[in-house]
Formats: sequence, structure tokens, C-alpha cells
Amino acid sequence: MVLSSADREALCALWRKLGNNVSIYTTEALERTFLAFPSTKTYFLHLDLSPGSAQVKAHGQKVADALSLAVDHLDDLPGALSALSDLHAHKLQVDPINFKLLGHCLLVTLARHYPGDFSPALQASLDKFLSHVILALTSNYH
Repeated sequence: MVLSSADREALCALWRKLGNNVSIYTTEALERTFLAFPSTKTYFLHLDLSPGSAQVKAHGQKVADALSLAVDHLDDLPGALSALSDLHAHKLQVDPINFKLLGHCLLVTLARHYPGDFSPALQASLDKFLSHVILALTSNYH
């Protein structure tokens, strides 16, 4: 699954449209993930996971920053996300399936907020992008 020039254009256009609100949507996606897939809470037992909590918002910002970094480095996702991959694989020992669950919830969140923009083509482009991000994040798992 290679990101075509059309995929890249659609992704960059979406990211420009999201602007400074990326963390709002990643926070909502986290909240959806915790609600729909309770097993994902395992890694956050030390946090207040109630909707709207400062700790969930802070982690949502981290997710937003990582995805924005990925958008800015589409030609080298493994390099750009190497430190995060190492952190999640070795220190946090996060089960890689959780990245897919969060990615799914992000797709749902963005489709909900941007129904007029969220065409099947945009969904396919965003899904490809998230698949590449997940592949990069799991590259340090052995």
C-alpha cells in the first residue's frame, strides 16, 4: 500500500483543514477507544481516563503531535517515528493492536466531524496513512 500523490494531497489538505484542532480529534478518538475497547485502558491505569480529563487531553496532544510529525515526514515515517516506536515497544510494551484500534476510532471521529469532506477516497487515503504510521510504530517490536 503505497501512498500515491493523490493520497498525499488529500492527507495534507485534511491536515491543513484540521489546523490547530488535531488534538481535539485525537483526544476524542482516545475517549472512543477507551469506551469501545476497554482493554486499551490497561496501559493508562495511572491516569484519570474520564472524558475531558486533563490527562486524556494531554495524551491526545501527544498523539496529535506524533501524527502531525508523520504528515510532515511521509517519505521517512520509520525514521520520524523511531523514538516513539522504541518507547512503545520496549519501555511501555504496548500491544500493537491498540494502534489499529485507535486508528479506527480516529477515522470514525473525523468522519463524524467532517461528513461533507469524508469521501470514500479520503477515507481510503487516511486509512493507508494510518496503516503506514502503525507499521512504523511497530518497526521496533521483536
